[in-house]
Amino acid sequence: MVMETAPHTPHAAQPPATVYFDRRELNQLLSLYGRMVSAGHWRDYAIDGLKDAAVFSVFRRSSEFPLYRIEKRPALVRRQGVWAVLAHGGLVLRRGHELGQVLKFFDRTRFAVVD
Repeated sequence: MVMETAPHTPHAAQPPATVYFDRRELNQLLSLYGRMVSAGHWRDYAIDGLKDAAVFSVFRRSSEFPLYRIEKRPALVRRQGVWAVLAHGGLVLRRGHELGQVLKFFDRTRFAVVD
């Protein structure tokens, strides 16, 4: 008795995996967001889970373009780092392998030089 089987396809089409923030990362991002809202700098945020990146965008007003985007791109883990802070227009302000280090970019903006 011979059994027929379906032809084996080594690279079966699978839906692309979506990148999301884990709980620890989201806690860090929302903690920063809370500090900046209480300081009056930010008023709204958006979270996007994309095929190649997870994006946390912050806004001064909800109807505007994002002031900053904090991106998690796992494909860059062996290169410049998974995390990046981008300004409007895509300018990379800080890049790194750990979220805590990348978020320190926002600590610098709290202090102003006084003459």
